[in-house]
Amino acid sequence: MGKTFEEINEKIRKGEVVVATAEEIIDIVKEKGIKEAARKVDVVTTATFGPMCSSGAFVNFGHSDPPIRMNKVWLNDVPAYGGIAAVDAYIGATELSESRGLEYGGAHVIEDLVAGKKVRLKAKSYGTDCYPRLDIDTDITLKDLNQAYLFNPRNVYQNYSAATNTSDQIIDTYMGTLLPRCGNVTYSTSGELSPLLNDPEFRTIGIGTRIFLAGTQGYVAWEGTQFVRNKVEIEDGITMYSGGTLAVIGDLKEMNTRYLRAASFARYGTTMFVGIGIPIPVLDEEMMEYLAVTNREIYTGVVDYSVPSRSRPTLRRVSYEELRSGSIELEGKKVPTAPLSSLNRAREIANVLKESIERGEFFLQEPVQMMPTNREFKPLKDVGVE
Repeated sequence: MGKTFEEINEKIRKGEVVVATAEEIIDIVKEKGIKEAARKVDVVTTATFGPMCSSGAFVNFGHSDPPIRMNKVWLNDVPAYGGIAAVDAYIGATELSESRGLEYGGAHVIEDLVAGKKVRLKAKSYGTDCYPRLDIDTDITLKDLNQAYLFNPRNVYQNYSAATNTSDQIIDTYMGTLLPRCGNVTYSTSGELSPLLNDPEFRTIGIGTRIFLAGTQGYVAWEGTQFVRNKVEIEDGITMYSGGTLAVIGDLKEMNTRYLRAASFARYGTTMFVGIGIPIPVLDEEMMEYLAVTNREIYTGVVDYSVPSRSRPTLRRVSYEELRSGSIELEGKKVPTAPLSSLNRAREIANVLKESIERGEFFLQEPVQMMPTNREFKPLKDVGVE
């Protein structure tokens, strides 16, 4: 007998809900089996905390007197996009400071705002009859803003490739510094805790899903950019999923720098570490089978980032159990592995979300629309200009 979102929410209201994290459910299934675990457990919490470059925030500054139509905007010398309305802007996580370069960017501005720090706002205008002011230079804080909300076009990547480097030179990438001749492997997925690997067919996660976002409640706003469903059958009947992404939204004023942190990668630029947790309802036994997935059963490809092409070669497939062991066999040798994402912080988020549900502070939201099944990820059509 299956369960519904509303039945599970009613259990939350009554304080009767049974919640487990995605790591805890593995042992529960081992002890009780799929059928009994599905009957007993109502919600499984998943989480990730890692670099998510496709992130940013919309902000509204309010009107000055005389008013200004801000068409050029800087926050702590980081350009923000002002082509929205008079005093609205979007600050992207990877936009770089015009004075500090690769060490400071939009992600740092967002973290500074959440931390309660003053941020310098500079804006220029061409001047209009209704907006006569030509420039403004002032300090603002998050409290001064009318609205400030995180809107991240592509987060929670379902299953990102691991990275290595077969060349004779060190290369610096968004996957970190990669040593020559396969000197190391980096990866950035939380494996058996990862949200979209616990619901790989998107049975419960869709537009409107309520999530934990950087310390507060947020929502899945749409499919993420570059969303595509990849499902590959590999050895021993194991299926490798990848390609799913989420666009997410939440109130920046309620967020916490513990779960929203700026970072700079050497010779690459800035990014933002975002903490996201997604509760997955145990609707039936099939759902429990997905939720019981282990690192031993989750595979990704090890990709050679020294190849300057979108068609970088995959050197081998590897399980997250192997990656998390600290080393893998690659190109005939033992190669050290290291995560870019934080498993400890992901575990913390999964437990915070679990406790919020148990206390009746967090309810499940059934999607208002499911994710598409027919998206195609197309490369840029680069034919030049005639």
